[in-house]
Amino acid sequence: MTNSELTQVLFLLLLLVGLAQLLGWLFVKMRQPKVVGEILAGVVLGNALIGRLPFAAHFIESAKHQGNVLDFVYWLGLLLLMFLAGAETQQLFTRGERREVGWLILVGTGLPFILGLFFAPWLIRPSLAGPNGNRISLTIILAVGVAVTSVPVVSKIFADLKILHTRFARLVLSVAVLEDIVLWLALAVATATAGKAVLNPRAMSYHLLSTIAFFVLGLTIVPRLIKRINKARFNVLSRYSPVGYALAVLLAYCAVAGALDISLVFAAFLSGFAVVHRKRRLFAEALDAIGKVSFAFFIPVYFAVVGLKLDLIRGVSLWMMSIFIAGTCFVKIFSVSLAARFAGFRRLDLINLAITTNARGGPGIVLASVAFDAGIISSKFYTTLVVAAVLTSQIAGAWLDYVLRKGWPLLMPIVSGESSEVTSEIPSLT
Repeated sequence: MTNSELTQVLFLLLLLVGLAQLLGWLFVKMRQPKVVGEILAGVVLGNALIGRLPFAAHFIESAKHQGNVLDFVYWLGLLLLMFLAGAETQQLFTRGERREVGWLILVGTGLPFILGLFFAPWLIRPSLAGPNGNRISLTIILAVGVAVTSVPVVSKIFADLKILHTRFARLVLSVAVLEDIVLWLALAVATATAGKAVLNPRAMSYHLLSTIAFFVLGLTIVPRLIKRINKARFNVLSRYSPVGYALAVLLAYCAVAGALDISLVFAAFLSGFAVVHRKRRLFAEALDAIGKVSFAFFIPVYFAVVGLKLDLIRGVSLWMMSIFIAGTCFVKIFSVSLAARFAGFRRLDLINLAITTNARGGPGIVLASVAFDAGIISSKFYTTLVVAAVLTSQIAGAWLDYVLRKGWPLLMPIVSGESSEVTSEIPSLT
């Protein structure tokens, strides 16, 4: 790569991260999820707006095709996002509210996923499929798209609204954490079954079993092994460079997954889940340092490139988008409301839980990115999944903000005399 070509790529990265941070800040000021502004940065630089100008189109296309630098930054941002999401999953998981969480998982997540699997054969059309898409992988992607809930975006909304400490936040995040673990496994199965030709049962079975084994081991045995290595005397790197050690675990997971032909996205998620050690403040500080750099540059660039990939000229089907968003929102909200009622919640509780868990956010966008990059879905379905993730996150943030400004309870008291979770009782987070 020549100096001129490298300069073009670096200037495009400057535009992406600068505009992503600026629009993200504006959306936060408007009490909207920051991720929406970051994606919009890519849309603004894409072929729908600035990219349509002759001089800008030539420069952007030239920069995008200079080597693999942009693709590398995009993938590194995605891997770091999944690594931090896996670490957050380990930190947020609690054992409280088992009955409520159980109902919300079994009915609120299980019912949409099962309905997606059941109705998919009638809903799948050629316009949904990418070059590697087949009925099995498309069915799974459709089912996951209906059921997914965002841990990162929902937790960010809770933090912005200063309700991260509440029982409502703890309950929603516990459900989202357990739900996403199951749905990531389903997405791993979808990528394992994707292929250009007719599926080879033996090869597919091997790939499927290796993916499931990698995922199960990554949630059970390997984290315990990693924690022992964290505390081992010979592990000089973890003591003197915890940031370097955490990144080394991420790269090691990805290297093993790549050797087994398993999606690196799931490896990154599992590495974050494994490396966290709650009793060691050292790793908390290391993850905080990684998070600051990642959310300052790599992750905003990832979301901006997601927006840049959106083809809002030829890659949009308003019919597909309308039907998918309306149908999936109805199924998800109905299922969570039913689950919440079984769990003992009533009235406003049902609406708050249903609308909040309907936020697809980051996982919805990652679902779209992974499926699109694997060639499972078409550009039109990719755009539909991203727009659905953005709109549902905006609706969740706006609704919770409205509830809190009205002074309404997020959840009704458990017992008589216990205070409800309302705005006046929410202290400022330090």
